[in-house]
Amino acid sequence: MSNKNTSSFRPDLFAVEVQKATGKKGLPPVHLWHPEFCGDIDMAIRRDGHWDYMGSPISRPAMVRLFSTILRHDDDGKYYLVTPVEKVGIRVEDVPFVAVELRVEGKGHDQILHFRTNVDDVVALDSTHPLRVDFAANGEPSPYILVRDRLDALISRPVYYQLAEMVEEIDGVYGVWSSGVFFPLGPVKGTG
Repeated sequence: MSNKNTSSFRPDLFAVEVQKATGKKGLPPVHLWHPEFCGDIDMAIRRDGHWDYMGSPISRPAMVRLFSTILRHDDDGKYYLVTPVEKVGIRVEDVPFVAVELRVEGKGHDQILHFRTNVDDVVALDSTHPLRVDFAANGEPSPYILVRDRLDALISRPVYYQLAEMVEEIDGVYGVWSSGVFFPLGPVKGTG
């Protein structure tokens, strides 16, 4: 249900508005923008990282990237696209991003793991951008890394397998090192 009729929502015009508001330097300050809620639109981010509008894929990577820069995950648990003058709700099946590439810098405890997402954000695994692993009832892992401001990336299966090749065991816990921090990849002994 929406507060305003969003059937006239035009992604192309919204994108122009976003470009005007954000300029070309860095990420826009969406945390500072508090426009009126304009309703939900028929836009979704699927678990595999693909974006759909009205049931059709958004096929232009530049448009997806642009929308990803104004995405916000609010305290109410919902996701919004936000500009200085408009806030619209969208659906996110799991998390908004997918980590599709891993680059390793250094070795051992001093290594830094850099992840690239499907929208070309690059983030280093560290205490500010931690890794977590959730487990389904069948034991299947879903690993995530925090990209920014409550926006996570699901680590793709191939990247997770790369992580698995770097696993170390410390006191019965399997995990990886990055930025001087040990990140568990499985449940801690006795918790699951």
